[in-house]
Amino acid sequence: MDVDAAIRIIEAAVGDPGQGLPEAIFLFVSRITPLINVDLLIQDDAGQTLLTWREDRYFGTGWHVPGSIIRYKEMAVDRIHACASEELGADVACEGVPLLVSEYFSEQKSRGHAISLLFRCTLLTPPQESRRALSNPPHPGEWRWHDGCPPDLLNAQAHYRRFL
Repeated sequence: MDVDAAIRIIEAAVGDPGQGLPEAIFLFVSRITPLINVDLLIQDDAGQTLLTWREDRYFGTGWHVPGSIIRYKEMAVDRIHACASEELGADVACEGVPLLVSEYFSEQKSRGHAISLLFRCTLLTPPQESRRALSNPPHPGEWRWHDGCPPDLLNAQAHYRRFL
């Protein structure tokens, strides 16, 4: 099969890329190009940071700054709002420019290169109480306020330690 024919088959399987990609295609794309994501640095007046618990086959298990990969033709600010809604059940305001732009490389084949845009955000509505982490270890997707950087922060976000 020639490359053009293969691309047509893949494009037919994608649907609307603005709605996200089928997992197999997303993982393929992540093997050939960097992914761009937004991360939400949410801190309260006491300096605590809101983190969510992740159990991820690519990045492991631990706390992470809420974040999400920008979809095709989606503005970063729109992904920030979608991420806050999806991960926290909350609405946020954010600064207009990233606090930090960083790159992450790993040895893994899929999801091995990311460009992260860290945005300082403020909660406009509280996070959904039913998602609060009450147990140890928490359940995936639960959130908790942290006084400092937890020892079990995901390694992929180690570059954020100085902000936590």
